[in-house]
Amino acid sequence: MTRRYAYTVLGLCTLAFSATMVARLAISPVVPLVADDFGVSYGTVGLALSGMWAAYALSQFPSGVLGERYGERRIILVAVGATAIAALLLALSPSVWAFLAFTVLLGAGAGLHYSVATTLLTREFDDIGRAIGIHVSGGPAAGLLAPPAAALVGARYGWRAAMLLGVLVAVPVFALFAWRVRPTEPLRPDQALADRFALAPLVELVSRPPIAYTTGLAMLGAFAWQATASFLPTFLTDAAGLSTAAASLLFSLYFLVHGGLQPVLGAVSDRLGRDAVATLTMVSGILGYGGLVYAATAGLGLVALATATIGVGVAMSWGAPVQSRFMDLLGDAERGAGFGLVRTVYMVLGASGSVIVGTVSDVAGWTVAFGLLTLVMAIGASALTANRVLRLGL
Repeated sequence: MTRRYAYTVLGLCTLAFSATMVARLAISPVVPLVADDFGVSYGTVGLALSGMWAAYALSQFPSGVLGERYGERRIILVAVGATAIAALLLALSPSVWAFLAFTVLLGAGAGLHYSVATTLLTREFDDIGRAIGIHVSGGPAAGLLAPPAAALVGARYGWRAAMLLGVLVAVPVFALFAWRVRPTEPLRPDQALADRFALAPLVELVSRPPIAYTTGLAMLGAFAWQATASFLPTFLTDAAGLSTAAASLLFSLYFLVHGGLQPVLGAVSDRLGRDAVATLTMVSGILGYGGLVYAATAGLGLVALATATIGVGVAMSWGAPVQSRFMDLLGDAERGAGFGLVRTVYMVLGASGSVIVGTVSDVAGWTVAFGLLTLVMAIGASALTANRVLRLGL
């Protein structure tokens, strides 16, 4: 296959990831409108969002299995198509319970994309760190654009129109992907799906010391990512005293740094090693979250908070080196289902970041809650340093 075609696949996989993310991120800015329309509490709408992210995490492993059975191209098309259908159904929701069901459907459908697309890219590229970094950047790019667009559309035309943004993005991406990406041969076309869900091989894979160690690193990163995505604007307004507009600006800055650095750090990890770059991200997290807490406590103002936010953006780019580390450890025949499995594990465990940090903020305040994220990053940096200094071989 030509190099040009490989970059076509990379570009379209990245667009597909953005499309699945736009539909999910379009909901949060219009939560008050949804709650008012259905006459329910924020907790009820929050239940729908929790269900969406849980379904997204749980879809990672089955998607890898399905990709091996039916080919990656077909599953990615199902993911983008399901995203468009679920977004349309959300816009047409007749009740809050239908809204909840369609939100979970959106998470499950969108979740079919990432693991399968990552496996496809490892077929096309030797420098997988750079390719994975570019692919991961599709999520932050959606995070930069989708929330303000959804807020603007929702304020003018209502929350149902905002849900249609997911349809408007997903449909053309589906068409482009179907047109430009060639069919992919399945790796295990004849193996029964039940065999791939047998418990013993799954336990064996995730319990391998290097895999378990890398899963732990990813879980720490996912914990911090989930908490940051959920509460960074609230921290900036409640703890640091910024206006809502200024907090939104810094939240956009976070996504800009987070998305822009993924390809760079992925490429650097191809040359300098996964652990060296992963350590850089964790150390940046110590400085970034610690800087946010210090700036908020000392009242240092916007420049100091922006500098710390940049550090957090660098930290949350851990995905490029750590996910590439997984691919280095998994054999060609394991990458589809194996990466999906470990991604489900670390995402489900990392999802507790929102609950724990939110609870700590209620009990002890936002500075203590974000101080916890500094500790999480310190644990990751210490584990990486110990592995290297003590030559543990993990």
